[in-house]
Amino acid sequence: MIQPRDLVVIGASRGGLEALNQLASGLTIDFPAAVLIVLHTSPDSPRMFARIMGQHTPLSVEYAEQGGNILPGHILFAPPDRHMVVFDEGFIGLHAGPKVHHSRPAADVLFRSAAEVYGPRVIGVVLTGGDGDGTDGLRAIKAAGGISVVQEPDEAIDPSMPRSALQGGSPDYRVPLDEMAELLTRLVTDFAHDTQRTIS
Repeated sequence: MIQPRDLVVIGASRGGLEALNQLASGLTIDFPAAVLIVLHTSPDSPRMFARIMGQHTPLSVEYAEQGGNILPGHILFAPPDRHMVVFDEGFIGLHAGPKVHHSRPAADVLFRSAAEVYGPRVIGVVLTGGDGDGTDGLRAIKAAGGISVVQEPDEAIDPSMPRSALQGGSPDYRVPLDEMAELLTRLVTDFAHDTQRTIS
């Protein structure tokens, strides 16, 4: 039985809010998957990203809470200074564990937990940003049967994260930002693996 891809996890850093807003603006109200986002921020960063993104998308956008539900058509941001994890199918966990790639929250933490719990139902996305956060997590998602997507680094404000992901994990898709919403929509509505294309 082919399982739906009903969870999208995204990691971004420098230039990430602009990229995320552009991506979210292309998602329609009937987008059938949940979206969990890690955007590197300072520990004392005000919780404003959800409100800003909410002006660009018809989907519900909020900050994640401990024990909160993972719901289709809902976007959840990791709060500042907390790692976000999927601790059971359909539920969010938050914790103040050690920083990963000098960051808390970190994409690798979210990606690994999503791969463990949701397996082939996960789509992992790495957008613009510094350092190599997300590379190990994308490998975990691929190993669990999920799909990995990377923003074209040549267009990223900071290409370090996309380049690291390309070099370290052989992602399934390498796409410019203006094509990403369409790709994600196709992936979550078309469960057939023959739509997948591997890149070098």
